[in-house]
Amino acid sequence: MYNRLITIYIVILGFIIPLSGYAQPKYEIRATWLTTLGGLDWPSHKATSAKTIELQKQELCKTLDALKRANFNTVLFQTRLRGDVIYPSAIEQFTESLTGHEGGNPNYDPLKFAIEECHLRGMELHAWIVTIPIGNTRQVKLLGKKSVTRKQPSICKLYKGTWYLDPGNPQTDNYLASIVREIVSRYDIDGIHLDYIRYPERASDFPDQSTYRKYGKKESLQQWRRNNITRIVRRIYTETKSLKPWVKVSSSPVGKYNDTKRYPSRGWNAYEVVYQDALQWLKEGIHDALFPMMYFQGNHFYPFALDWQENKNGRWIVPGLGIYFLHPKEQNWQLDEVVRQISFLRNIKLDGQAYFRNRFLVDNTKGVFDELKEHFYTQPAAIPAMTWIDSIAPSVPANPVFIPLDKGVKLSWKASTDNSSVPVYYRIYASNTYPIDITQASNLIEIRTDSTQYIFCPEVPWQERIYWAVTAVDRYGNESQPLEMNQPFTTSYVTKQEKR
Repeated sequence: MYNRLITIYIVILGFIIPLSGYAQPKYEIRATWLTTLGGLDWPSHKATSAKTIELQKQELCKTLDALKRANFNTVLFQTRLRGDVIYPSAIEQFTESLTGHEGGNPNYDPLKFAIEECHLRGMELHAWIVTIPIGNTRQVKLLGKKSVTRKQPSICKLYKGTWYLDPGNPQTDNYLASIVREIVSRYDIDGIHLDYIRYPERASDFPDQSTYRKYGKKESLQQWRRNNITRIVRRIYTETKSLKPWVKVSSSPVGKYNDTKRYPSRGWNAYEVVYQDALQWLKEGIHDALFPMMYFQGNHFYPFALDWQENKNGRWIVPGLGIYFLHPKEQNWQLDEVVRQISFLRNIKLDGQAYFRNRFLVDNTKGVFDELKEHFYTQPAAIPAMTWIDSIAPSVPANPVFIPLDKGVKLSWKASTDNSSVPVYYRIYASNTYPIDITQASNLIEIRTDSTQYIFCPEVPWQERIYWAVTAVDRYGNESQPLEMNQPFTTSYVTKQEKR
């Protein structure tokens, strides 16, 4: 009876939510998983010459431009794939998807390029790391003697034709932590995103008996395995925060944590099946965000979304939506299914949405990209502050300079200071009413610029605004009070010469 009530509640909600679901929040994480494995989302060109390197870069920029136009703010960029990477590493080699050959040098740094291009567009880049899987036997053979299976065989296990790191071996922690340390220390990333931080599916017979005998300490096998995954998460979180505390640590657990009072998981959940205790990570504070893979419909989605919302413990929950199921060659979902899910997530006040995968997003499968641009994401949205790490806002920018142009405005200001040594960035607001209400998403013009100058040239006349303001934002997301760039009746006279 209770399950039937849940279903009825959701059906009714499906009719009600879209009427109010398009209200634009100022803070909302809007993320996409951009897959580099096999060039599924990028790159479609192999970097084998100066021309193809440029084509590879142009393709990524085109994708990021599309995401920017749709007001996305987060790219989960696949950085470690299957025992290989997309940046020059001292630990693992370049992936074959960059050049067509495992270990082939693309003659540029794709991760550095992607970070710079994301930041130019005001978007965050989180380095997406596939953690436990190393690859199937074909992939590992291509890796050759540089594979971790050859360099550190004691931490590797072959299971059903695929190689995995052994979560029960403490040396696995060291190996993964070394990769994270390399990325965090060398790159200006905004986040570390852990994928497949779990045991394989249906892994009751995973070949870790010898490891269990050595390290089990009289725990049950199931709890020992959960503790192993939690231990690795703890190590990576600690490693990241010790280097750069503003870098967010997240993961993408299985979308159903466990059976709920509302609805069973039907034999597929994180806790019992793949030994992921994601709620423990939230309770312990060794995660900043979760992107649970909620690639389900109906009662396999809504009750579990409520479960995540009720157990978020002050951190961010950003459900991953399986938009690849919209494709006719997948499950041929109707677009209405995704629309209802986004509406529901906003209604229960979760922290945003993520989409798997990027190709299905930018290819506008079943019109999903148009739906986001035209209804849900019509205004920019900022990423919330990590107040559990730092809650002190930077100083207000100073010395405003406001110059009207023939079309648009030019703004400049004196840099803000922060309680940390990390440079701040700035948000731009504009409105036709004064003072500008910076709590309203409709007044957000730019969520991130690293410069102390800004030029706005509207594409159409109705984008013109009268009043402008700038705030400073630290890398934790704390925002200063606004610096008003111009006020009613007090705007300085600007000559035509200055306009030029």
